[in-house]
Amino acid sequence: MFERIKKAFHREVKERSDSTLAQAPGPVSEWAASRGMTFSGGTLGSSMTMQGKVGGRPWRMELGRPTRDYITGEELRARAELGVDDDVGAMVINRPLKEALERRAYSMITDTLQTTADPRLPEEMRWLAMYDEIGWEGPANDFWTRYAVLADARETALAWVDEHLVSQLMSWPDPSPTAQVPFMIVLLRGKCYLRMQYMPPEMHTLDHATDVFVSACESGLHAFRK
Repeated sequence: MFERIKKAFHREVKERSDSTLAQAPGPVSEWAASRGMTFSGGTLGSSMTMQGKVGGRPWRMELGRPTRDYITGEELRARAELGVDDDVGAMVINRPLKEALERRAYSMITDTLQTTADPRLPEEMRWLAMYDEIGWEGPANDFWTRYAVLADARETALAWVDEHLVSQLMSWPDPSPTAQVPFMIVLLRGKCYLRMQYMPPEMHTLDHATDVFVSACESGLHAFRK
């Protein structure tokens, strides 16, 4: 299952000839400036980096080569130093990726020839084992079909994944990322993270992903500020 998803992602990206890293960084730089963010990088083959603040806290976003093997093409990742309660842990992940990672973990566990943990395993596979999936009434069924919410406690999930964040997660502009595109936002160790495959590689995807990330940060600050 995991390998089939990777191959499907690879075919989709190969069909696109307008890779962001093959373009001049001008549009991204201008977009960052319009949002009050600083911009650096963007030469052929290098990452583009944007930095800003949310609630007075610094955050950084990068667009470049993937750091996870389940992402093909370009990866969009962000991190904010929120300074919220370190004990809080929660995660929103698109369900196809969750299921693929779980199958991969199960395959490794049941492989009698594997006696040591693979150091290349992504940390999010451990998060899936650490946290329980949480569900509640409110979000529409379409939300639960597309995403899974995991957390250290039900109260954490309810406080962080508020109505506005749910709306943002379900309102990607067209042409929008499909439910198969790897995506996650994580609240852990006082920080907020975003990681996703940059697909479709369009400015509106970057813009909306930024809105989603900022909403997740603002919700975390509101609910768990020390």
